[in-house]
Amino acid sequence: MPKISLSTPVQASAVALFISDLHLQEAHPHTTQAFYNFLDTHARHAKQLYLLGDLFEYWAGDDDLISPYNQQVADALRRLSDAGIDLFWIAGNRDFLVGPTFAQAAGLTLLSDPFVATIAGHRVTLAHGDAQCTDDVGYMAFRAQVRDPHWQQQFLALPLAQRKTIIAGVRDESRKEQQAKSMDIMDVNPQAIATLFAETGTDTLIHGHTHRPALHAYPAAPKPMKRYVLSDWDFDGEPQRGGWLSIDTVGEIRRFGPDGIELN
Repeated sequence: MPKISLSTPVQASAVALFISDLHLQEAHPHTTQAFYNFLDTHARHAKQLYLLGDLFEYWAGDDDLISPYNQQVADALRRLSDAGIDLFWIAGNRDFLVGPTFAQAAGLTLLSDPFVATIAGHRVTLAHGDAQCTDDVGYMAFRAQVRDPHWQQQFLALPLAQRKTIIAGVRDESRKEQQAKSMDIMDVNPQAIATLFAETGTDTLIHGHTHRPALHAYPAAPKPMKRYVLSDWDFDGEPQRGGWLSIDTVGEIRRFGPDGIELN
């Protein structure tokens, strides 16, 4: 069973929490339960929750809310929203087809990628992170295709079952391609990160996608900057993975592991 803490919230003064890359699916019941536990135990005591992409393993379109599993996830988020917590969503590379119907059902606000948020008086850049993996030329071409509004309109016009079959084929092909790619190629590009900092004018970036949780510090001029990478979640395998970031009322950012314990 998931080991995520069900005790007192780790930080009662949390303004915002951040998670990404949960890859929720029926085949991973422990990860799903860990997510529900997180919502009830930790997110409920914050003011805002930011979902930074790949909440779902895949999303074939908002009409897939007919799936009981997907509806249960939406209902869990809606209960949090109805309790007064503001929910925000940035699309990932697996669930970029989430649209206004799901957003309304879940009670959340869709954000652009990247998005600059002001939290506890500090400007923070938020992103999924895949757009900065520019060394992976093949993926960037695929990303440009599927993010095109015309392509999405055509794809969503297909029957739901056909869309799911296509997605399954793409996922299988992606897994094969990843085995032949180096880890460096699938990580963010340093220049892409520098460009993002320059374009947003912020000194803090939070993103997911790479499944490499870490804090990267950039002390060089013109000003010190920090890049926080969120963990992916997997409570159905060993070792268990997961965690989140928290910003408190004075703007301090803290990292938490899958057991709910603060990381150094």
